[in-house]
Amino acid sequence: MVSINPFHASGIIRRRVYIAMGLLLVMLYIMYSIDYQHLHENCFVREFPDPFRVLEDVQKSHKQPKHGRNIFFHETSCSEDGVIKLNARQACAIESAARMNPDWNAFVLFAAPVGFRNRSALPLLDALHSYPNVNLRYVNLSTYAQDTPLEEWMQSGEIFRSKYMNSHLSDIMRYLTLFKYGGTYLDLDVVVLKSFNAMEPNYAGAESARWVAAGVMNFEPDGHGHELAAMCVRDLLLNFNGQDWGNNGPGVITRVLKRICSTQAPLMMTRERCRHFTVYPPEAFYAINFDDYLQFFEERWLEQAMATVNRSIVVHVWNKFSKDHKVRVGSRVAYGVLAEQFCPRVYKASGEFF
Repeated sequence: MVSINPFHASGIIRRRVYIAMGLLLVMLYIMYSIDYQHLHENCFVREFPDPFRVLEDVQKSHKQPKHGRNIFFHETSCSEDGVIKLNARQACAIESAARMNPDWNAFVLFAAPVGFRNRSALPLLDALHSYPNVNLRYVNLSTYAQDTPLEEWMQSGEIFRSKYMNSHLSDIMRYLTLFKYGGTYLDLDVVVLKSFNAMEPNYAGAESARWVAAGVMNFEPDGHGHELAAMCVRDLLLNFNGQDWGNNGPGVITRVLKRICSTQAPLMMTRERCRHFTVYPPEAFYAINFDDYLQFFEERWLEQAMATVNRSIVVHVWNKFSKDHKVRVGSRVAYGVLAEQFCPRVYKASGEFF
């Protein structure tokens, strides 16, 4: 009679279970990756039966970005029905930029082909269209990177395999757009308080003592500005990481500036050290940091918040953390007070809550 070691048998069973679980996880990962990529590729390349209602391709439109005097916003999420969607806070960012910079063109670039069905049902867009310098455009992702260092990389579809696809596509688009046209990029969760006319071109802002943020950036279309934009595009190509949320946004501009400024400290990145590029201190664009974002949404913080942003050029409200905090129109919270002053038409059109 042959005896069986129960410990040996249980070990074999455990190994088989582990192998089976491992194979299952690999299969699930492959299926998820394929479906995820297929989903987003379909979203960004699909066609609609009424082409006259789809936004103009920014590369073919009758009104092109001017030589450097552009303000760019990017909306990189998908619209299932193909209809333009902007919420009140996004529209506020656009209005405030256009209102405070009437001699600049504000381009809102949608990564998916979207358009209108019923303009009368879109009061926020009506508010934006009342500004002659606001332009809504579509970006054809299959051609947008042509003749740039990112052409082959974009054609590979790597961006659609990113864990944070919408965010990382926005990162790609902001650097690519500034490389192509020059001008100012802004996140869609800002309020612009002052004109950009008095600012020397080529700048970004420090978010902290460690990071240069990518939520406000300006590059000239030629000269030093274009050289730096090209360095950022090449950094993206070399260091893109679809598993790291911040690597491809603030990580890019921070890495590039550390090299050219010969310092690891953003607060030491002066125009003299950084090839005519300015890194503004946090109070310029990020006076209230993300861990204090509630100051924008609670009445008890109103006076302190308004005093903190008094010298700011742009206010960033950290949508990633604050998106679920409602602002009742007419309430005395800092975000509402700023919106009422700097994006009044959108604020009025936003309904009960902003």
